[in-house]
Amino acid sequence: MPHTPLQLTPDHARRFQRRALLLDAPAPDVATALAHHGYVQIDPLNICGRMHDLILRNRVANYREGDLMRHLHGSAAESDAPASPLSADARTAFEHHHPQTGILVAFNLDAWPHLLGAMRRRTRLAGPWSGRLSPKQKTLADKLLTEIAARGPLSSEDFDDHGPARRVWGSSSLVKATLQKLFFHGRLLIAKRGTGNRRYYDLPERILPAATLSQTAAPIKETARWSVLLKLRQRRLCTLKRDELPLVADHVQPVAVENCPPLYCLQSDLPILTQSENQKSKIENLLLLAPLDPLIYDRRVTAALWNFNYTWEAYTPPAKRVRGHYSLPILAGTEIVGHVDPKADRAARRLRIAGRSVKRGHKSAEAVRTLARWLGLK
Repeated sequence: MPHTPLQLTPDHARRFQRRALLLDAPAPDVATALAHHGYVQIDPLNICGRMHDLILRNRVANYREGDLMRHLHGSAAESDAPASPLSADARTAFEHHHPQTGILVAFNLDAWPHLLGAMRRRTRLAGPWSGRLSPKQKTLADKLLTEIAARGPLSSEDFDDHGPARRVWGSSSLVKATLQKLFFHGRLLIAKRGTGNRRYYDLPERILPAATLSQTAAPIKETARWSVLLKLRQRRLCTLKRDELPLVADHVQPVAVENCPPLYCLQSDLPILTQSENQKSKIENLLLLAPLDPLIYDRRVTAALWNFNYTWEAYTPPAKRVRGHYSLPILAGTEIVGHVDPKADRAARRLRIAGRSVKRGHKSAEAVRTLARWLGLK
């Protein structure tokens, strides 16, 4: 039987979501934050720091730019130097695509059996981005795998040009498109990241522990349940679709907030809900949120609960942008009070502000200075 919905005020719900998302008390390290959230979304754009770094800098104590990649791949993660990345036995997390949403994320090792089914399905589906290999790609794949087996982690630029591929997002050469498909299919994994976020691929057995790779694919229903629980762990307070609720009914608590759609949290988060209700003091810290921060990821919930209509506009044509190319929402206590649109000018070592809009009574200057210092800029 479903639980009776808990009636929350908007202020209580906001305090709960802040606290449950580690924004009040950051985790001591990346591993703890990753275990708490289930995954962290990875994005290559670096306008004022990369998405995953902007998400984690508010959630991990003393987080430095690039710490997620160092956690995933070791100290050589952001370098083209010949230093070896982490060994398979030393790895506790890896990069791959979420099986339902397709987004690239950092996962813990326990995600592996839930990814295998999607990997196998992709090998049978048509599609230039992640589907089955074309005849030319099959021939080239054998050569690429043989070369990587012999030489270790390699990027697309380490191979001779084999001509163009059908134009897809991020891939314009046959080599790059083939490597990308082999990654989607689980036949290669990302060993490290080089300069400019370049991917270096290696064989799975040299990246993940043997105990992880020996696991079989989880049943489809089990993976579907796991995926819904990941959604709850990511956002801590969210809507559930009609087909999602039955999968996790024994793990969730319905929540009712005035003017909001039906919301759910994890039963395991109920102690945090109680703590948030008893927390009456004003929250002083002001944070710049990542454009895809878990707090604002669901536009419908963000609009209803936080009274903030927000769209990430990095891929919106300039003429249609409302807030700017890479605007960061401003979280002040239990309000989202505006945004700033910063740009890192690395050559001049300055953080420039292309635009901002802040509610009267609030100031963003100190939060911007904190971001600049974190980026090593003025």
